[in-house]
Amino acid sequence: MKAKLDQVRQQSSEELVKRIAEIKESLFRLNFKKALTDTVKRIRVEKKELARLKTLLRGRALGLEK
Repeated sequence: MKAKLDQVRQQSSEELVKRIAEIKESLFRLNFKKALTDTVKRIRVEKKELARLKTLLRGRALGLEK
């Protein structure tokens, strides 16, 4: 997990915003599939990654992250 977080921190803000949009789209589609299959675990993973990325972007906006 730490290695992945280090990779995320090295990405530009534009790349993070793009990834956030991709995750939101994925969550939207997974919520529809939830009624048909068991995708709860994948939804949980996507939500956690979304929160991490948003936290990182917010830290950059406040000047806490580089």
